[in-house]
Amino acid sequence: MTLFEELKWRGLIKDISSPELVDKLNKGGLTFYIGTDPTADSLHIGHFSSFLIARRLKEAGHHPILLVGGATGLIGDPRPTSERPMISKEELNHNFLCLKEQAERIFARGDKDFKVVNNFDWIKDINVIDFLRDYGKYFNINYMLDKDIVRRRLDSGITYAEFSYMILQALDYLHLNSEFDCTLQVAGQDQWGNITAGIDLVRKKTGKEVYAFTMPLLTKADGTKFGKSEGGAIWLDREKTTPYEMYQFLINAEDTKVIDYLKFLTFLSKEEIDKIEKEQLEAPERRIAHKALAREVITFIHGEDAYNEALNISEALFSGNIKNLTSQEIEMAFKGLDKLIIDKDMNIVDFLVEYNICSSKRESREFVNNNSISINGEKINDLEFTIDKSIAIDNKYVVVRRGKKKYFIACFGGKDEEE
Repeated sequence: MTLFEELKWRGLIKDISSPELVDKLNKGGLTFYIGTDPTADSLHIGHFSSFLIARRLKEAGHHPILLVGGATGLIGDPRPTSERPMISKEELNHNFLCLKEQAERIFARGDKDFKVVNNFDWIKDINVIDFLRDYGKYFNINYMLDKDIVRRRLDSGITYAEFSYMILQALDYLHLNSEFDCTLQVAGQDQWGNITAGIDLVRKKTGKEVYAFTMPLLTKADGTKFGKSEGGAIWLDREKTTPYEMYQFLINAEDTKVIDYLKFLTFLSKEEIDKIEKEQLEAPERRIAHKALAREVITFIHGEDAYNEALNISEALFSGNIKNLTSQEIEMAFKGLDKLIIDKDMNIVDFLVEYNICSSKRESREFVNNNSISINGEKINDLEFTIDKSIAIDNKYVVVRRGKKKYFIACFGGKDEEE
């Protein structure tokens, strides 16, 4: 399979700017860029699906530039519904530094051929007159109004700042072409209008021919964007989304989409994915495809140790062997649950009522007698059982399960000790 054939097979090609690009992709040697604006201090799984193309093209002999838009981020790419809220320069600079570190660590991995750039560096010194004379005059208003995202906003209204975003992004392509001989831009399909504006600007200003292709947005079966959970986005920062949370998100991916996600999000070969798909169809209950997806993605982003940690937590919770977990793994497993602070030894019945795990002593006794209360993975049916530090994991945590799915986490000591 050629590179272009593989990208098509993986579902990573939506639009291409010219048929000539097919041969150029297959030959290698292009300098290309893909970018994002620093609207948050972490990339999320949606960015991962896009930025992974940088490694694919790099391994096929192309030269990547990862652009984090410190200037365009101050304006905001027009949305289909309403204007994005403005963020301060200080917040944006903080976000840029965080995203730069992530991009270098996850995608560049010490490879000196990767460049991470900030468009604030070449846009910040352009004054209004130069902007209008040197760039604005190359953009026909009718041409800009015909772009899909602009046209969709005309009824509700679009500000001049948002309207100008297209010119700023086109300016990026012009600068990178001049500075690094960049001749290819890659982006999600929703950026097609901005991309073609950049191609036109480079052609009009320099006479050079440059190229672009877009990737389909990664979506769920209902058409909504992939990468959202009930708690919000699935972030690449492990402090925002732990490897265990990412594991749970991926292992529960929709059955009808999981093979698509393997093509999009992993480097598994066609032969490997075809084999997984066959085994998945023969025994869907084994969730072979889902497990492969979680293993490949988490290992790529966070490393093998983080994946094994997430797997260990998942298996411990499933089997009930919570005592096998460390306090750090417990914190990861139950992130988001309020910690109950224990400051004294207590009888199990009183403990369940004191911490609102049960509504009354009567209900507490019923749950215990019915084997519906587990402490650190072990069912408790002794009404005289005592909650004290000797039973705590690492002398700290007590994990309570009521029924099949309701968990509570208690911690010995005050807030200072907890911290």
